[in-house]
Amino acid sequence: MRTSQTLRILGTAAAAGGLLLTTPSAAHAASAGYGSYANEGLYPESTSCSGSYYSPVANRTVGYNGYTITLKYFYNGACGSFARIENAPTNCRAFLDRSDDGGASWVNTAEPVEAGLNYAYTKIGNNLNGRVSRAALVCNDGVLERTNWY
Repeated sequence: MRTSQTLRILGTAAAAGGLLLTTPSAAHAASAGYGSYANEGLYPESTSCSGSYYSPVANRTVGYNGYTITLKYFYNGACGSFARIENAPTNCRAFLDRSDDGGASWVNTAEPVEAGLNYAYTKIGNNLNGRVSRAALVCNDGVLERTNWY
């Protein structure tokens, strides 16, 4: 479905709150451990919850290189959550962090803004049954904004 390049995630540093990223690799990036639960690895429209996600947290906006980028977080109690960014340049990515332990450590999935588009959204992260997730906006390998854990 996606054809452009994105950054390969080497891991996360929970204590520092940062992402460790390297050179472009595949269109869809996910850290080790992502994909362990139902619906992970599926785009929101490919789940049984398609069309029924809502936003339980306020959208965040960030000014970046002349763009006003919106970070959105969507959730469904049966399928999980995903992150979306809008009005973003191609050097930006939508990230969804998903945690099994309330945020002390996490795995993530990411999607780039593809050429000719100004938005991106991630695959599902299953933050059901005690797991949590949050959305992040990353441009030029730097985290510009994050939602709280939900």
